[in-house]
Amino acid sequence: MKAMVQRSYGSPDVIALRHTGKPSPGNKDILIRVHTATVGPSDCAFRKGDPFMIKLLYGFLRPKYAIGGTELAGIIEAVGADVQHFKPGDRVVGLSAKNFGAYAEYKCLPEESPLALIPDNLTYEQAAGICDGGATALTFLRDKAKLHKGQKILINGASGAVGIYAVQLAKYYGAEVTAVCSGGNEDLVRKAGADAVIDYTKQDFTGSSQSYDVIFDAVGKRSFSACKSVLAAQGIYLTTAVKFSVMLQMMWTSLSKGKRVIFATAGLVQNHATLTFLMKLASEQSLKAVIDRRYPLEQLANAHRYVETERKKGNVIIEI
Repeated sequence: MKAMVQRSYGSPDVIALRHTGKPSPGNKDILIRVHTATVGPSDCAFRKGDPFMIKLLYGFLRPKYAIGGTELAGIIEAVGADVQHFKPGDRVVGLSAKNFGAYAEYKCLPEESPLALIPDNLTYEQAAGICDGGATALTFLRDKAKLHKGQKILINGASGAVGIYAVQLAKYYGAEVTAVCSGGNEDLVRKAGADAVIDYTKQDFTGSSQSYDVIFDAVGKRSFSACKSVLAAQGIYLTTAVKFSVMLQMMWTSLSKGKRVIFATAGLVQNHATLTFLMKLASEQSLKAVIDRRYPLEQLANAHRYVETERKKGNVIIEI
């Protein structure tokens, strides 16, 4: 099968097309013929091995897993003898956050992996896109912040893959949403449901007179220290940034009843119920995919280069 392989950390040039053996499912595995995958900032971070914590977890000198990619959508080609809930021909979306491998024609996943059936009215790329940013946004807003009706939330990086779904989910849960993005993306985030928009090129939201119950830094660009002044007395600061300083702040603020820092390794806590819920919302049009660009598998390196410009809107899709 064709796969995009990297044997070392580095620039997008470390990714190369290779032909590898097609995997075979074990008794509790399903074999997926991959149609679609995604590329986001986290994929670029794993490719580079930066921040350093990635190397500590996934290989100090070289990547432990040569084929990258975590979000995928495709059709089940075969199942193991003990698989109970899926069958050949099922269209599925899933996450392979533990050992990656989405950038290939086939991927085997255990049945208990985060997997869900794709509704008939969704395409593979819509399902993969929503799985990409939607799963992370849902983990932070619903599970960590317990966001609810009447709260005020500010979402920094609102036009990105996580941010654009965070806007939609925040409105689904009844919050008042302020989106931070460039002026060129104002229409996009307003269509997603934002009540107010701050153009970060013209205004620093941390100097605002407003206060927010939740600040979600979906791009990991603004620190807790910078955001504290616009957090409500018992407000929650959420960030996708994987940093030791964030971990220390989370532990320290958890000891008080005031403003708190919360971080989650969202990709590692997903499950069948989460993805099924996202697919239900998408099927009902409560959550809509936002696709920026599409690249064939062979141009994965170019997709990485585009993501690293930090100009993408919503998802970047890999067609396999």
